[in-house]
Amino acid sequence: MAAERGARRLLGTSSFWLCCLLLLGRRAPGAAAARSGSPPQSPGSGVRTFTPFYFLVEPVDTLSSRGSSVILNCSAYSEPSPKIEWKKDGTFLNLVSDDRRQLLPDGSLFITNVVHAKHNKPDEGYYQCVATVENLGTIVSRTAKLTVASLPRFASQPEPSSVYAGNSAVLNCEVNADLVPFVRWEQNRQPLLLDDRVIKLPSGTLVISNMTERDGGLYRCVVESGGPPKYSDEAELKVLPDPEVTSNLVFLKQPSSLVRVIGQSAVLPCVALGLPTPTIRWMKNEEALDTESSERLVLLAGGSLEISDVTEDDAGTYFCIADNGNETIEAQAELTVQAQPEFLKQPTNIYAHESMDIIFECEVTGKPAPTVKWVKNGDMVIPSDYFKIVKEHNLQVLGLVKSDEGFYQCIAENDVGNAQAGAQLIILEHDVAIPTLPPTSLTSATTDHLAPATTGPLPSAPRDVVASLVSTRFIKLTWRTPASDPHGDNLTYSVFYTKEGIARERVENTSHPGEMQVTIQNLMPATVYIFRVMAQNKHGSGESSAPLRVETQPEVQLPGPAPNIRAYATSPTSITVTWETPLSGNGEIQNYKLYYMEKGTDKEQDVDVSSHSHTINGLKKYTEYSFRVVAYNKHGPGVSTQDVAVRTLSDVPSAAPQNLSLEVRNSKSIMIHWQPPPPATQNGQITGYKIRYRKASRKSDVTETLVTGTQLSQLIEGLDRGTEYNFRVAALTINGTGPATDWLSAETFESDLDETRVPDVPSSLHVRPLVTSIVVSWTPPENQNIVVRGYAIGYGIGSPHAQTIKVDYKQRYYTIENLDPSSHYVITLKAFNNVGEGIPLYESAVTRPHTVPDPTPMMPPVGVQASILSHDTIRITWADNSLPKHQKITDSRYYTVRWKTNIPANTKYKNANATTLSYLVTGLKANTLYEFSVMVTKGRRSSTWSMTAHGTTFELVPTSPPKDVTVVSKEGKPRTIIVNWQPPSEANGKITGYIIYYSTDVNAEIHDWVIEPVVGNRLTHQIQELTLDTPYYFKIQARNSKGMGPMSEAVQFRTPKASGSSGKGSRLPDLGSDYKPPMSGSNSPHGSPTSPLDSNMLLVIIVSVGVITIVVVVIIAVFCTRRTTSHQKKKRAACKSVNGSHKYKGNSKDVKPPDLWIHHERLELKPIDKSPDPNPIMTDTPIPRNSQDITPVDNSMDSNIHQRRNSYRGHESEDSMSTLAGRRGMRPKMMMPFDSQPPQQSIRNTPSTDTMPASSSQTCCTDHQDPEGATSSSYLASSQEEDSGQSLPTAHVRPSHPLKSFAVPAIPPPGPPTYDPTLPSTPLLSQQALNHHLHSVKTASIGTLGRSRPPMPVVVPSAPDVQETTRMLEDSESSYEPDELTKEMAHLEGLMKDLNAITTA
Repeated sequence: MAAERGARRLLGTSSFWLCCLLLLGRRAPGAAAARSGSPPQSPGSGVRTFTPFYFLVEPVDTLSSRGSSVILNCSAYSEPSPKIEWKKDGTFLNLVSDDRRQLLPDGSLFITNVVHAKHNKPDEGYYQCVATVENLGTIVSRTAKLTVASLPRFASQPEPSSVYAGNSAVLNCEVNADLVPFVRWEQNRQPLLLDDRVIKLPSGTLVISNMTERDGGLYRCVVESGGPPKYSDEAELKVLPDPEVTSNLVFLKQPSSLVRVIGQSAVLPCVALGLPTPTIRWMKNEEALDTESSERLVLLAGGSLEISDVTEDDAGTYFCIADNGNETIEAQAELTVQAQPEFLKQPTNIYAHESMDIIFECEVTGKPAPTVKWVKNGDMVIPSDYFKIVKEHNLQVLGLVKSDEGFYQCIAENDVGNAQAGAQLIILEHDVAIPTLPPTSLTSATTDHLAPATTGPLPSAPRDVVASLVSTRFIKLTWRTPASDPHGDNLTYSVFYTKEGIARERVENTSHPGEMQVTIQNLMPATVYIFRVMAQNKHGSGESSAPLRVETQPEVQLPGPAPNIRAYATSPTSITVTWETPLSGNGEIQNYKLYYMEKGTDKEQDVDVSSHSHTINGLKKYTEYSFRVVAYNKHGPGVSTQDVAVRTLSDVPSAAPQNLSLEVRNSKSIMIHWQPPPPATQNGQITGYKIRYRKASRKSDVTETLVTGTQLSQLIEGLDRGTEYNFRVAALTINGTGPATDWLSAETFESDLDETRVPDVPSSLHVRPLVTSIVVSWTPPENQNIVVRGYAIGYGIGSPHAQTIKVDYKQRYYTIENLDPSSHYVITLKAFNNVGEGIPLYESAVTRPHTVPDPTPMMPPVGVQASILSHDTIRITWADNSLPKHQKITDSRYYTVRWKTNIPANTKYKNANATTLSYLVTGLKANTLYEFSVMVTKGRRSSTWSMTAHGTTFELVPTSPPKDVTVVSKEGKPRTIIVNWQPPSEANGKITGYIIYYSTDVNAEIHDWVIEPVVGNRLTHQIQELTLDTPYYFKIQARNSKGMGPMSEAVQFRTPKASGSSGKGSRLPDLGSDYKPPMSGSNSPHGSPTSPLDSNMLLVIIVSVGVITIVVVVIIAVFCTRRTTSHQKKKRAACKSVNGSHKYKGNSKDVKPPDLWIHHERLELKPIDKSPDPNPIMTDTPIPRNSQDITPVDNSMDSNIHQRRNSYRGHESEDSMSTLAGRRGMRPKMMMPFDSQPPQQSIRNTPSTDTMPASSSQTCCTDHQDPEGATSSSYLASSQEEDSGQSLPTAHVRPSHPLKSFAVPAIPPPGPPTYDPTLPSTPLLSQQALNHHLHSVKTASIGTLGRSRPPMPVVVPSAPDVQETTRMLEDSESSYEPDELTKEMAHLEGLMKDLNAITTA
């Protein structure tokens, strides 16, 4: 038995210990976790879970009184239970040895016998609850403010007053805000009961409305805040009987601006006194408040407004308006609504690996905008290189380390309160994959390879890690694949880096497998970083490369932002901005740049400033601007400050209200309507409008009324019947009154209209049906003495009662929409007023059928072509693919041609219709590019527009003269003037030149004016050697390829007087020592007249010599034409090579016999010499010379002339100055076509050094040699100038005398050339064959002697070579149109008759 009991005892003992072991084995993981302080892990996952740790209750703001007890509640949840501690004003409280403060079991703080004295306030302050779980982390609660009511002090006390029965009374009792809850009132030292008629305002003030006799007595207020009660002075309130007389309205209590938090109640006091007793109404932002139907808006005793459960929409300006029928007074107050911080997005828990970057997101709202700070395990997070605040409120942690684990809290705080939200960070081992979390937890740089690793070989270290690019703030690293995996296509890489001496390491991953470079951004300049690279494959991370030490480049030291930038308005148009010197100036600050920009625009302006303040003037009134400052040092601009915004001060409006209108309501009232001034001219908040009105007959008696707020209409009543009134309106701001509108008149009715009966029937009704609508129009009833308030329109299919629309009485038409097509509608119209509707007027209409357009458009015309016919006509032709092949139109189709030009760009299309396949467009502008397109229409079908064709009209002669002709004297050269002008408005083509005409006699025939040709499109020209103190008249004519345009109006200019001269024209030019007087023997600058007999003999000799010369030239020309020996060909070739003769096209056998008279000038008197002086000096006489001034000379001058010719054979260039005497090339033709070829070569005006004898020169070019060589050489000299002298206008060639065409200017004396390159002179207009080299020479009009010139000897030249004759014929053929030749022949025939008459005489 003993053995059995022993066995049972042993079995029982074994069973007990087995159960214990099983229990211990089951609890072991939890116990281990408890001992280690770590949260339990998920079974089989190896990932720690987040631990719930949060506050159940947080302390709130509390008001207490001295000597009372206070409980600040706090309770936190966690497993295991947290340890609770308290902070006061940021410092932990030692509650173990504190007798008055103790920690309750749930974590709340209990304070007994609150201490509060004037200089000892140990209990008042900010309290915060701190909860800690060992080896897990710490969280902190929101802060709560404990306020202890201060000792009672009265800021104001009740005063004795007398009030009429029925009015309101106000008794003040103002104490500290924290004592208001402890205030109560006594009447006759008995507690006063409050009700709807007797209230206590939040400030402690007592308001009694609708006073009665029982309200009289002694009143005092009592403050009971824990100690003995504090009494105010007693004040007697007397109630007087109603005197039944009126008294002015006054406010006993006005509303004041108020700040409330969402959810609180707001009371806006307003109490008014006056007889009759006033009524109180409230408005908010110019809108009336309905206090009767609203649940949250209550009108308290006396008229105060209470708003319960305040929301953000309640913020605004409130107006208290007191009105007793006699007058109205108004007061206003601003209600500002604030909101405690609230979280729109709270931080979330994050898993991460070491070296990764994470972001805790936190988004908050509140009013005012809350500030955010971060706390980690109860300690403030100080921003640094690795802890950064990004996107305003988010916390970014760079390069995680194990110690970064814990609880992070976002604490938001503003003036109203504070709130907190937290999240936990757990850092896993590298071989543990991160579970899926919201994508905002990790940054893009650290989305590591999170797939669980498998067993297998790991890669070796990457090779040859180098910094291939080093900058100030970034480094680019490159490397080669590890030796264990030479291909490395499936490898990814992580670059770990840290500052030298810093343990915290960051990581940057490659973007895709196989990539072997990474750029590390956001580094610091001149800083040493340590880099290492690690490769990963599907099995995990491999070996790390050796550390690489790299230093970033130093950065140019630029200034930091200027601190304490402030801006404030100093006037309506100026703002002053101030700032301080940057803390990190990095050298001497050279200057500042102040940038400013108007709000709502993107145009930023700047100004350089050398001081720390600047005032910007000239800004817009009452406009918001933003400002920022950038400091500059020797390296350049620094960091800009943040923008500061400020609004300029308001001012009176600068414009009147808009759209003022008057509406006569009846015989005694007129309604005024208006709109505010334009926003840019309001210059502030419009507070009201001032209306002034007067009788039109009494303009001095002006009545004025004010309209407050934003009201835009006003009814003016009490006017006289049948009287005209003037009205004007001005806008008001707080600064004053702006400009008023113009007076607007309206006349009241003689008598009020009748509204005791309904209106009569409208006098007419008209309907116009459309497809889905009907337009209804009408006229008012004939009886205008009955009031019409409006019109009622009824309509429906078959019945007018289906729909009814009412319109204003001023309306006279209406469109009924959304009707059915092809439907019969019956329409009624009735006038109505307040009595009822009048007799209806009936009308019916049938809406039009709905037509569906043909969905297939026609094909557009093709092959559109534009054929130019003239300067204003173009023919347009086209083809129509929808027609048969023969293109005959057999139906009713038509074509629309449209055209336009792009100059100017905004021209509109012009259209014309055609029924054939062509159209003649006329009335176009000359030399203008037009575009044309065509469309075809057949019935209701139309095509699109065809492709465009283009055509440019031909040129036309200019149809308007040059514009803006001005003449000015050249500074320092009184005998030289400069003519300026602008191209003609209607050039009708490219301008190829101008002709300047000038004369001393404005009434002279145009062929007596001197001409100045200008080649090309130059708009300025200078003329030299004019006579001093002489009036000249100038005209200008433009030309293009089609001919000459009209002349401009004559412009007068008087040359200046000569300084130091004895009189006008008395000073003679210095003609040089080699000058020889004319052979006439007269030294007069005008020559001396000869007897009539000598003159007649001279003419006979000249004509005889001319005729003989022509005959000889013809014989020689015929003879030379038939000579074709090689010897003469060589001579001609040699001539071309030596003298630079031109090459001419054409064949002699194709040449027609020349008209020797037409071309007599080509063979007549040629200039024997070309002066080496480009500006030969002329006499000063302004009188044109007549034919008697031409004095022949003998041949003794030929040798001298011959010598001069050989000494200088240059040609005048475009740059040479034009003088009257320098124009001496006799025109080879009487006509001057102006469509010559453009110059192809510019000949410089330099003296020739060629000393070849004239005899040899002429030998190679002529078959007949002159013994003295004078005539041949003169012909050679002139032949090079002739072609450029062929462009004189036809109107100018008629000589003033039959022999003036033989007048040749005298040869000026040799002298040093004078050049004045200030302005280019015009080369003579040229006309020659296509391949000819151009030689420019200046010429004057034949028979025009605007200034006196020395006489020129008459010389008969030798006959030219056949080649020259051929050239003349070619020029003749290429230069003349048939009409021109006809006119020229008629003109020359007249000249021949004159010569015959002279010869006969």
